[in-house]
Amino acid sequence: MHDDEPAFSWTEAHKDLMAGIDASVPHSARIWNYWLGGKDHYPVDQEAGDAYVRVFPGILDIARGQRYFLARAVRYLAGEAGIDQFLDIGTGLPTVDNTHEVAQRVNPACRIVYVDNDPLVLVHARALLGGTSQGVTQYIDADARDPEAVLRQAAETLDLTRPVGLMMLGILGHVTDDEEARSIVRRLLESLPSGSHLVLADGTDTDPAFVEAQRYYNDGGAAPYELRSPERIARFFDGLEMVEPGVVTLPHWRPDMPPLDDGNAHVAEVCGVGRKP
Repeated sequence: MHDDEPAFSWTEAHKDLMAGIDASVPHSARIWNYWLGGKDHYPVDQEAGDAYVRVFPGILDIARGQRYFLARAVRYLAGEAGIDQFLDIGTGLPTVDNTHEVAQRVNPACRIVYVDNDPLVLVHARALLGGTSQGVTQYIDADARDPEAVLRQAAETLDLTRPVGLMMLGILGHVTDDEEARSIVRRLLESLPSGSHLVLADGTDTDPAFVEAQRYYNDGGAAPYELRSPERIARFFDGLEMVEPGVVTLPHWRPDMPPLDDGNAHVAEVCGVGRKP
């Protein structure tokens, strides 16, 4: 926060926010928060989350596995790859080991911009997320479907002439048309320089129980999410140099320890990191 910015009042913002929240409809960010053990959700989210788990218990492993992948990928970028700027689109509700926390533990001078178009997420982010005194942590209200707006606002904090780590975890499934989703990624990367990296993870259609649970969820009135084949997800990296080991299931991307190949639900989400040449 800059010295000339007004002090943030959680109470005032929370009151304004509560007036616009429909707590009768489940919300993906709040359900994800529930699956990760957070507290920022309503009974309707817990009910929807429990119903999902009954059909596909592996979603809990996916939620945790995606968070672990984020931490490993950010540590790689901030360390070995020398990236000190991150654009995290589709932030979701804060939990533990958020992008700025992981990056700034490696390099306290890292600058991070979070992007979301959900006022609930943004209010929680501003209230709960902080950064180091050397670095910068900023939050902007923008929609991934409008890359130009995202980049325009991000440029107020990040130097887009220098490499950026573009984080898109669990977000592109909300763009159900493949061509539109690829166009979003393409337009974002076109505006970033050589040496920038795309970090991406999304759910796959490889597990029938996952597909069934997602169908029930989509039919329930919440924002739909498209499960894609691993091959369709890999297309988002077209034109990039893949960082080893390429597009793999969550526990197999540079694991801290050998993953357990026990046929668990991690196989229902793939991830990868690609470098712009």
